[in-house]
Amino acid sequence: MGESNLRDEQEPLKTEYEENPDAAQITLTATGEEQDDVRACNVDLGRSIYEAELHEGAGGPGAAACSGDLLLGALAACSQLTAQAVAKNFGEDVDVSVEVSGDLDLRGTMGIDDDVPVGFEDVRLAVTVDGDLDAETQAALQTYTERYCVVYQTLQTPPPVETSWEFTDANK
Repeated sequence: MGESNLRDEQEPLKTEYEENPDAAQITLTATGEEQDDVRACNVDLGRSIYEAELHEGAGGPGAAACSGDLLLGALAACSQLTAQAVAKNFGEDVDVSVEVSGDLDLRGTMGIDDDVPVGFEDVRLAVTVDGDLDAETQAALQTYTERYCVVYQTLQTPPPVETSWEFTDANK
């Protein structure tokens, strides 16, 4: 892990959030924008733009990430970063790697069979930690990584998703 002292960097933030809970409230935003090919779009996260496409099994070109890849990637990134941060805050020098995979049946999203769910049926998160850790530290690393990983917790206990649609007539 890097040379920065994560605990020192986080301490003033924790103090601020304890004293001023409103300062801890953030809103993350992602926007999608159509491309020339209806099978592709750009996803703007405010700090970077990703190209996304329909999965080739759903008629997409297969050259860019599909939305399922992005979801699994978000879980991998969050789990990786959280485990690294927890280990660093424990003072442990370990190497962490994460692999996430998920199974879905494209008949659901393609509207072929109404009895087939749309979305992932199974998601697997595999975390490998290479380092000399006693059993208690191993258990704590797993507990705190799972507890504080935003994406993991969101998938485990999904919040309600509020939708709004606005229709405009481009010809007027």
